[in-house]
Amino acid sequence: MLKKRLIGVVTVKDGWAVQSFGYHRYLPLGKPQWLVENLDRWGADEILVQCIDRSQSKSGPDFDLLETLAGLGLGTPLIYSGGIASAEDGVKVVQAGADRIAVDSLLHDAPEVLSELGSKLGVQALVAAVPMRMRKKTPCWYEYRTRRDLPLSALGKVLGHGLASELLVIDCQNEGNAFAFDARLLDALPDWNMPLLVFGGISDVAQMQDLLARPCVAAVGVGNFLSYRELAIQQFKKTLASSALRPALYAADFPH
Repeated sequence: MLKKRLIGVVTVKDGWAVQSFGYHRYLPLGKPQWLVENLDRWGADEILVQCIDRSQSKSGPDFDLLETLAGLGLGTPLIYSGGIASAEDGVKVVQAGADRIAVDSLLHDAPEVLSELGSKLGVQALVAAVPMRMRKKTPCWYEYRTRRDLPLSALGKVLGHGLASELLVIDCQNEGNAFAFDARLLDALPDWNMPLLVFGGISDVAQMQDLLARPCVAAVGVGNFLSYRELAIQQFKKTLASSALRPALYAADFPH
């Protein structure tokens, strides 16, 4: 796995890719497979597909979408998140074509299932997805289903057991807004000895440089800001000029 990565994030709601604003407002973007295919062709180091309505509706993973994505012949590693409520769900998601899975609701509902998943898939296949936000200058773990703010100590009781390989920190307060990621969320995290992936309100190269310069940050995730501009990934990587990032792809590099 690359030391530092640029992750393209596709958010899916009701079967459509959307731009999410703070977990409560959504702008339709199109079919998710179109965005995923573009991210694969343009040189993202990893792609995260997060189906944000599957857990709350208890619909289970979106296997129809996974089947569609598997048919694209992606060359980029795929992380899937959404509706995973059991070890069986997680195993089936990987069998359907995902390289790794990200879990959120399971951290609240059944952390023991993570241990079972780790034994079946390997801990390296598991990412803990954690929405966070600042409330009165205090960083909190946000439970989006109940809209409650929980202390980070509650999260530490789960992550302290080494149940996931990486921690995805989502700035749910600022997602969808340009230049808005709140780095105080990272400053407040205890040292759980886990590489961090960061997402939410990241749209600027200077932001990326600052975040990737942190030894604990293994990757930055960018969502709709990559979807609007065809050369965004190439431009980001060229400006970052980091040997730790996979080289960007250009039209001449695409298979004919």
